[in-house]
Amino acid sequence: MTTASTRPVPFPDDVTEGFWDSLRTQTLSIQRCARCSRFNHAPSLTCRACGSEDLRYEPVSGRGTVHSYTVLEDPPGPGFAALVPLVVVVVELVEQPGLLMVANLLGPGPAEVQIGAEVEVSFEKISEDCVLPQFRPAGA
Repeated sequence: MTTASTRPVPFPDDVTEGFWDSLRTQTLSIQRCARCSRFNHAPSLTCRACGSEDLRYEPVSGRGTVHSYTVLEDPPGPGFAALVPLVVVVVELVEQPGLLMVANLLGPGPAEVQIGAEVEVSFEKISEDCVLPQFRPAGA
């Protein structure tokens, strides 16, 4: 069994299915409210801005900046042992101020990560049915 196969995988539900489906086609899609046009992430049943239930998934650029980060020195589970140190970033997507997404940062080591650095989404296939969004330095 490979390391990738032992990593935990998400279990999509009715609310998150559109997000995970888009990733399998190498597209990052985020919920957007049809009433007020605000993006909404993490996926939910109602818009956090206006309370509308009319949310649809819309493709976004996948570009953003590092808003915050942490470095995991110890693996959070057996499937992550080969990945540490693991840089986990909070990225503010360019589509909307405050539109935050958490993922791993691939490429730079912990000493090279900088808040404000420009990043772009990358897609990591960890199984036949699961693709995870990750980030890389922009232009890498």
